[in-house]
Amino acid sequence: MKRVCLVLSLGVILASCKKDIDQVSEPELVAKDYHQTAVTQFVTSGDIKYAYRVLGDQEGTPLLMISALGGSMDDWDPAVTNGIAQKNKVIIFDIQGVGATNGKTPDNIADMAKSAVSFIKALGVGKVNLMGFSMGSFVSQQIALTEPALVNKIILTGTGPKGSQGLSNLPNLLAAAAGLSPEESFLKFGFTSSAASQAAGKQSWARVQKRILNRDIPLSQEGSLAELTAVLGWAQPYPNALAELKRITQPVLIVQGENDLPVPVINAINMSQSFPDAKLIIYPDSGHSAFTQNYEQFVPAANAFLEK
Repeated sequence: MKRVCLVLSLGVILASCKKDIDQVSEPELVAKDYHQTAVTQFVTSGDIKYAYRVLGDQEGTPLLMISALGGSMDDWDPAVTNGIAQKNKVIIFDIQGVGATNGKTPDNIADMAKSAVSFIKALGVGKVNLMGFSMGSFVSQQIALTEPALVNKIILTGTGPKGSQGLSNLPNLLAAAAGLSPEESFLKFGFTSSAASQAAGKQSWARVQKRILNRDIPLSQEGSLAELTAVLGWAQPYPNALAELKRITQPVLIVQGENDLPVPVINAINMSQSFPDAKLIIYPDSGHSAFTQNYEQFVPAANAFLEK
């Protein structure tokens, strides 16, 4: 079933869906701050010792969250991780060569996906839900294509298929941001220039910085280059990309900002029309980090999607 929805204002979904529309409930109250207190654990697969944290005390299929370019466990917005963890077991982790996970960071999405699969199997989990942000959404797609039996449902944010339109312009965007502080870069890439979006971005940045205990070290220059190489490899023309997505039969929730700068929204629209079972939510006046800017709407939508 394919459903494409445009969120026009807080909690309101237009009746432009292709079929039925799921109503988004009121924002859920975050009762427990799992993100700040979760203990870093380790599991080994081959020569790689993966660092991870489990958020929440729920049973059932866990949600594995896969980070964006340059991101580690500590770069997820606690408003999102805590919100989802109220209803689901959430696992955040560092990919190979990032944060507290050892090894060399892969320079292509396919090997990143293989590494993530090794981590999943090392945990002894038979099936997972996946949530990927940006680069993490590329890895999630690859896992679903190569290891479909491991995947139950998929949430993709700031996303695009192989050969995404506009993604190859990333080096120019990075060059234009040279000299910005980490917070300024965060705001430029993730949010729009409007006062409302910038204010939401600053609040998100403050939440992300809140955890101090056992915080991950920043990504190394070598790791950063490897991840950028992987993303630019994904950006290379791939005419069969949308047809390939038809093989992913799991339910997919796609969440995109109307003004996504690194991965323009047309990519999410095209993907939603290619997956056999997809729902697309587009947030207005929102950029690459639309799901954090609009967490009060996104979290209930994500929990409802995972619950079905």
